[in-house]
Amino acid sequence: MLMSPAMLWLLLSSLLAVAVVTIPCFAAAAADTAPPYANHTVGGAAGWFFNATANASATNYSAWAATQSFYLGDYLIFNTNANSTVVQTSNETAYQLCDASGGDDGDGGGGDDTFFFSGGGGGRGGGAEEAVAVPLTVEGALYYFSDDDDGIQCARGMRFAVAVARGRGLPPALAAPPPPPPPSAAPPPPYTAAGTSQGERFYNGAGRLGLGLGFWGSVAGVGVVAAMVIGAV
Repeated sequence: MLMSPAMLWLLLSSLLAVAVVTIPCFAAAAADTAPPYANHTVGGAAGWFFNATANASATNYSAWAATQSFYLGDYLIFNTNANSTVVQTSNETAYQLCDASGGDDGDGGGGDDTFFFSGGGGGRGGGAEEAVAVPLTVEGALYYFSDDDDGIQCARGMRFAVAVARGRGLPPALAAPPPPPPPSAAPPPPYTAAGTSQGERFYNGAGRLGLGLGFWGSVAGVGVVAAMVIGAV
């Protein structure tokens, strides 16, 4: 039986209404079944350290990363010290070359897609320990390494890659852009005497200087006249 245009339109409208209601429900259900946000302590108990004596990383970080599942909104916690850096990049070439310097020009270097979360000072000494928290805010492949000691730490195992899945998506605290920095305070105006500008001071000083020269010129003139009178006598 052929449907009239009115019946066909009513059927399509009903199907569209069902789709509009069902798709958000599926999205909400997917978010509810996604794992909760998690903190991942990089390297586990070994932390993010380089053993200068053994010339090797404290553990196999790639093997550690293979045991984890990473999602948007998770955090990587690097327990480290000032002897190593924490570098994040989406540039695989920079990661393979252990090079976080320079621009993304195809010859290595991180460029705008490489970020330092912690500086370093070389793996030859001590240093106070610190916890560096790095949020996962983009999906896909991300690479982490320490470029300290001219990339030696990275080359000797201090690096790993992660694949970030969507999960629950970014929480509001990470989804919102950071607030702009507060405006810097205006510098105080240069000191001037009350009611007197720099130009006025310069002008008044020149006037006083001219007055002084006029005075001493007058004195010199009087002296010449006096000498002439004395000579005539």
